[in-house]
Amino acid sequence: MSIPLISVEALTPDAFAPYGWVLGRRTTTSSDDPYFQSQTLSIWREHLFDAGEANETEILWTSFGDDSELVQRLEARHLTQQVTVPLTAPLIQIVATSEPTQVPNMTSLRAFEIPVGMGTCIRPWCWHTTRALAGPATALLLSRRSTSFDLIVHLHTGSPMSESTRIPICPRKVVHGRVGTTSDSAPSRLL
Repeated sequence: MSIPLISVEALTPDAFAPYGWVLGRRTTTSSDDPYFQSQTLSIWREHLFDAGEANETEILWTSFGDDSELVQRLEARHLTQQVTVPLTAPLIQIVATSEPTQVPNMTSLRAFEIPVGMGTCIRPWCWHTTRALAGPATALLLSRRSTSFDLIVHLHTGSPMSESTRIPICPRKVVHGRVGTTSDSAPSRLL
């Protein structure tokens, strides 16, 4: 059986633009942006987070432990952006844009390594999943309070979600290096 491969890419603002924003790389600032720099402190606006209409932004402390090379499910937040900032080890974020019918555009599926000290902010309806490189990695997440509650209730009880969608996809294998397909017995550099 051949499984399509997803090659892990370096995280750059241009490559990630269809899915959202890269955090942790100061770019040019305008006179409207808060900015300060000295030898002992630098402060700049990275992004204005949008939690969606009439809701609260929530900070989540998360431990990602899934280091499986197979991607078989994606999820999307309907109303909010979502920030992921790895704190203890790099993460792999797999992302896809959404079709007008709100299903993943599988031709846009890509994988990016998020190093410690950087982060991503995905758009609403960006399909995604996250993998640890090797063992658990702690990360800070920003999300919409009601969306987090909705997901946690679903994970505990299996009840339907109203602010997110999780769907199965045909399996893909995440690799470092080349892109294409491989048989189950072909060697590859996996996560």
